[in-house]
Amino acid sequence: MSSLNHVILMGGLTRDPELRHTAGGTAITKLSLAVSEQYKNKAGANVETTCYVDIDAWGRLGENCAQYLAKGSPVLVQGKLQFEQWEAKDGTKRSKLSVRAADVQFLGKAPAAEAASEQPPAAEPSTPPK
Repeated sequence: MSSLNHVILMGGLTRDPELRHTAGGTAITKLSLAVSEQYKNKAGANVETTCYVDIDAWGRLGENCAQYLAKGSPVLVQGKLQFEQWEAKDGTKRSKLSVRAADVQFLGKAPAAEAASEQPPAAEPSTPPK
């Protein structure tokens, strides 16, 4: 039986990227993505649901994400699902699904960057003529 593990998500970051490095020096950036869906329910009311997804971007891809993305940045992520299991300090078993990014496309400016670009450039200091 064949299998396929490929995920494509588009949404906005819910927080600033968190860049860390492994003991071997490899960069890993944690992203949190909100993916929203809008539909009409049986009563005809508009409903919006949001799915929050943890994304791991490794290596140079992770470094670029940490450098150029911020909370609110719209992105398109392609990658694969990964399942993690661990035992918490209290002895309970924990697990979660996340996405290991293979590609992250930056779809626009982060809201903070857009606000900064709307401000007029600072005036050059004038020097008196000689």
